[in-house]
Amino acid sequence: MTLDADWAERWVRRAAEAVEAAKDELTELDRQIGDGDHGENMHRGFQAVVARLDAAAADTGSDTAAPGGSAREVGDVLKTVATTLMSTVGGASGPLYGTAFLRASKVSGRPLLDPSSIVALLEAALEGITTRGKATVGEKTMVDAWSAAVDAAERTARDGGDEVAVLRAAAEAADKAAFGTIPLLATKGRASYLGERSRGHEDPGARSTALLLGAAMAAALAGPGGAA
Repeated sequence: MTLDADWAERWVRRAAEAVEAAKDELTELDRQIGDGDHGENMHRGFQAVVARLDAAAADTGSDTAAPGGSAREVGDVLKTVATTLMSTVGGASGPLYGTAFLRASKVSGRPLLDPSSIVALLEAALEGITTRGKATVGEKTMVDAWSAAVDAAERTARDGGDEVAVLRAAAEAADKAAFGTIPLLATKGRASYLGERSRGHEDPGARSTALLLGAAMAAALAGPGGAA
């Protein structure tokens, strides 16, 4: 399986579809312990990302060229995601996800990713989120899902798993960790104001993290042309 800039773009487009399908769910989760705008903010942000990718493809006449006509790298796509989310997503999600994708873009400046490169991408994203949000594991935030994804990806790559196996491990771990936030006490962000009442609710950022990483795996399975 080739994880190149085309895969990164498939990832983003599938992420946009996943967020759109889960917009109401994310909104309801955030209504329970936050501002109630996570679904709409994420939807608006990823729709803007897709629009930018469409515009870039129209400008170059190709979906495989970077500005100036050179071959794209994975990092080119991720940087577009980062800058767009930072400028269009409100609340905490824009800066956090924007920083995650920006850090990931800086370690993905290559035409193809191998298993170790995927681990580096996920590690960089997690580092960006923890640096920006000052959160740690167990505080009922998206860090819980990202950290679980990184740990699973590292183990799978170390055990000789290929690119799809690494992405699958990351996605499944993030999904499990998102559900695992339900009993946790929130000690960061707006949810922390609820104290004990924050228990019993899934963290919306952890859920959207699982959606994004699930989209990365699906994009890898789909391959060129988008058919699974």
